[in-house]
Amino acid sequence: MIRPLSAPRFARAHVAPSLAPSFALSLAIALGAAALAPGAHAVPLRWTAQNDVLTLDPHSQDHTTTSAILQHAYEGLTRYNEQWEIEPCLATKWTQISPTQFRFELRKGVKFHDGSPFTADDVVFSFDRIRQPQGTMQIYVTGIKEIKKVDDFTVDLILESPQPILLRNLVDFRIMSKTWSEKNKATQMADYKAKDENFASRHASGTGPYEITSWQPDQKVSMVINKAWWDKNKGNITEVSYIPIKSDPTRVAALTSGDVDLLTEVPTQDVAAVKADAKLKSIEGPETRTIFFAMDLGSDELRGASVKGKNPFKDVRVREALSLAIDREAIRRSIMRGLSVPASLMVAPGVHGYDAALDKPRAPDLTKAKKLLADAGYPSGFEIPLNCPNNRYVNDEKICLAVVSMWSKIGVTARLSAQPMSQHSQLFQRFEAPLYMLGWGVSTRDALYALQALARTRSGGADGSFNFSKVSDPALDKLIDAAKSEVDTAKRDALLRDALVRTRDQYLFIPLHHQVRPWAMRANLQTLHRSNDRPEARFTTIK
Repeated sequence: MIRPLSAPRFARAHVAPSLAPSFALSLAIALGAAALAPGAHAVPLRWTAQNDVLTLDPHSQDHTTTSAILQHAYEGLTRYNEQWEIEPCLATKWTQISPTQFRFELRKGVKFHDGSPFTADDVVFSFDRIRQPQGTMQIYVTGIKEIKKVDDFTVDLILESPQPILLRNLVDFRIMSKTWSEKNKATQMADYKAKDENFASRHASGTGPYEITSWQPDQKVSMVINKAWWDKNKGNITEVSYIPIKSDPTRVAALTSGDVDLLTEVPTQDVAAVKADAKLKSIEGPETRTIFFAMDLGSDELRGASVKGKNPFKDVRVREALSLAIDREAIRRSIMRGLSVPASLMVAPGVHGYDAALDKPRAPDLTKAKKLLADAGYPSGFEIPLNCPNNRYVNDEKICLAVVSMWSKIGVTARLSAQPMSQHSQLFQRFEAPLYMLGWGVSTRDALYALQALARTRSGGADGSFNFSKVSDPALDKLIDAAKSEVDTAKRDALLRDALVRTRDQYLFIPLHHQVRPWAMRANLQTLHRSNDRPEARFTTIK
């Protein structure tokens, strides 16, 4: 349930005066004169968080901030309504012809932002494009063998097997214009991890409610309302500026001074003060995101580690020891200020398949952890690189610093390297991070999405699409594969449960916590809190 936070709100005096000059300069650059002087009838939304988009290509990167922006410009065949129910989008109707065939009737009269008409050819083209191996979005078309054009406004989805969450997956299968892509030589995705770009990396042309007019990396993404959109906005926003601000104090200063309207990443140390400011209000709800460490489980030797000729992470005792050395409650209390739920499962509350009874992290036990390391052949521990982002998750770098200290108590020396998410993501996607932090939000709200993307053995397609830690467990693969096509709810839930428990008990990852993230905004703004951490301007009103 979405709850308005009842405590009153944050005093402007909380922001250090010394921040004002540098903040004013940086914000002026970010906003630009046009955004500061909108037209007479314009209703601009100025939104800030800490990290930038990675690309404007809707098929390239499974990254929440990128998807949060691109959902305004690109649409799928289905979408979520205000209550997280599936409803028609670019498809108006679907009919199950057989357990492995669905017929989708497409919406007529829709145009892309460049004016080209939307047809079945664009759906077929987008299906072929999203499956290209250089992207990480294949999970959203998992289990689809083929998309066949029946006529200009009808397509058949031919499935490999029954797909119980097909309609949820299709929400983030965003449709691109074949004509626009061919014209701009963007039929092939650029290889993001190799730092390649093409026209679609920096430009967009979808069918959605807003047109992306420009992207200035690390400064601003600008959008204007699509007056030719096939649907009607439920809010009144005509312009959107997304302004990434890495600095916590500067981000809060932007909100309290009135220079931005919406802040979706409130620093934990400022939450109480934000609630005390009468000019502001806050809303919160559960975020379906789990923060964890991934370990290279497949290489014969770990890159940059002190141990040569073997991989300590292949031994479950080492993985268990690292987990046992972490004091999750101390992180929750001291770093997160209560805004986290200590975790042992790889999915969060609000995700289908989650069971609180299974999500009980063990208390830290340094004695047990040291014995496990010794039994595994590392009585003195070892040294290992640790890669973390410093602008993506709540207190990400601070958490990594704390864990480095905790691991040192059992003899494991983690050499921390913290980078912006854009560089961090490229690093681990090149398999160059033997131990790294990641956060996983479950956009489909079903545990299969996390299990299949992160824990399934990589296949080059949807299986293991974000498995950059080389997890490969045949018993787990069998459970995941069965859950993909099981249509009996009770049987499927049992499979998900068994897969989550095996992932937990084999320590294939080291979960830290599930994030809790309140949003803060000007008192005259109304919007829906979304558990996927993706605000939607179409549901937003400024009075």
